[in-house]
Amino acid sequence: MVRKKNMVKNICCLLAGSFIYSLGTHCFVAPANIAPGGAAGLALMANYVCGLPVGILTMVINIPLLILAWIYLSRGFAVSTAVSCGVCSVILDMVVAPVFPVYQGDRLLCSLFGGILVGAGMALIFLSGSTTGGSDILGYILQKKRPHISIGRALMIVDGIVLLFSIYIFNNVESGLFGLIALYAQTRVIDSMIYGNDMGSMVTIITGKPGEIASRIIEELERSATIMAGKGAYSRKDTQVLLCTVRKSQFSRLKEIIRESDPAAFVMVTETTEVFGEGFKEIQQE
Repeated sequence: MVRKKNMVKNICCLLAGSFIYSLGTHCFVAPANIAPGGAAGLALMANYVCGLPVGILTMVINIPLLILAWIYLSRGFAVSTAVSCGVCSVILDMVVAPVFPVYQGDRLLCSLFGGILVGAGMALIFLSGSTTGGSDILGYILQKKRPHISIGRALMIVDGIVLLFSIYIFNNVESGLFGLIALYAQTRVIDSMIYGNDMGSMVTIITGKPGEIASRIIEELERSATIMAGKGAYSRKDTQVLLCTVRKSQFSRLKEIIRESDPAAFVMVTETTEVFGEGFKEIQQE
């Protein structure tokens, strides 16, 4: 019953997020000739050149990236990303584009409102346990091949290349600058909706099923965890303590894993401003 409710919730988040994401892309980002990173940014540039629908172009661009994700990341990640990309493409081309008008006003307002709407849509998609693909896939692969590069820096490198390329395609330096504003706005909105301004969270789980939860963390989130022995101060009973750290886009799924595996678990969440180590940020010398 709980899993069915979670499935319905995830589907609703995915549909709502895809709609808001498509609204921001069609009404504000596309008419301003800006490309705020990722596969959607490449699709917008291709749309500017050939005029094909942005949704179809986004899906086409994501296909080789999904193949790479299937090979180098995980099949589950590739499948869930393919589903969310397909839903976004269909809603953008068949629901939003034929009905909603585009904003023809100031480009600064386009970049701001476009970034806010796209960020809100992506946050809801992340909350559904999926991702929009594009730079996420390339960033994760780059981080896996170069572990010393944090995932945030890897994503920044990929999106930065797309922004620089947009200046050439649109033949306008302002396209890159406005794209940077849109990218910043969407990143801030994603952080505030999902996880505040923190990079990650340290989660301490006191549970009777540490093995099951740890296995699902490793399999579904591709993170690791530490299992420690503990003892209740009041009950005097031996127990197990599970410690792990996750990224902001994984936190919602981690809560679902804990709830599904052991509803009686005692969970403490410590928000972190910085996380160092493999999969996060390299420890820098002072």
